[in-house]
Amino acid sequence: MSLWHGAKARRAAGAALAVVALSISLTACGGGDADNKQNAGASSSAPGDEKPKEGEADGGTTVPDTSKTLATINGSNGFQFVIHTAIRDEGGFLTVTGTIKNTSGSDQSAPVQWNGSESQVKRTGRSLAGMTLVDKAEKKRYYVLRDTDGYPLTTTGISRIDGGGSEAFFAQFPAPPSSTTQVDLQLPLMPSATIEIS
Repeated sequence: MSLWHGAKARRAAGAALAVVALSISLTACGGGDADNKQNAGASSSAPGDEKPKEGEADGGTTVPDTSKTLATINGSNGFQFVIHTAIRDEGGFLTVTGTIKNTSGSDQSAPVQWNGSESQVKRTGRSLAGMTLVDKAEKKRYYVLRDTDGYPLTTTGISRIDGGGSEAFFAQFPAPPSSTTQVDLQLPLMPSATIEIS
């Protein structure tokens, strides 16, 4: 008889535990329609009131600010680099953004020389790690930064651009001294161009 009472007690404890777990999960899922309507009202606004932050499209994708052009670099290989921004970050970085355009009428493969010649970045695949900045005043060259795994902090995966097509890009460098206001941007197989730092 004591076995039967023990089993009954275990079933009762299990049922109580299930009720507690169910009530906690229902509480976590939401507090009902009143709360949902209140939250919806707080976050709703008239169409057009909220605009994407600078550098973000509607879906949250980072895009370059194309409202200005610092330099246009025309290569003999059918590619054109339009440099839009070169902005110092508070963390001591300089981020360059722009657009690569295929000005030819046919599909073009991105030159492998754009990847850079360092063995560490060659293993990471297609990138713009070969891009450098030259500070003539300080006589220094700045290379694209790498993360802890050796991957370059630049747009990767650009291997082909359709005829007449374009691709947005970015590249992050160590920031030159605050006294430096201009640098030369260099990329293999492309002419260099002087850009202003903001």
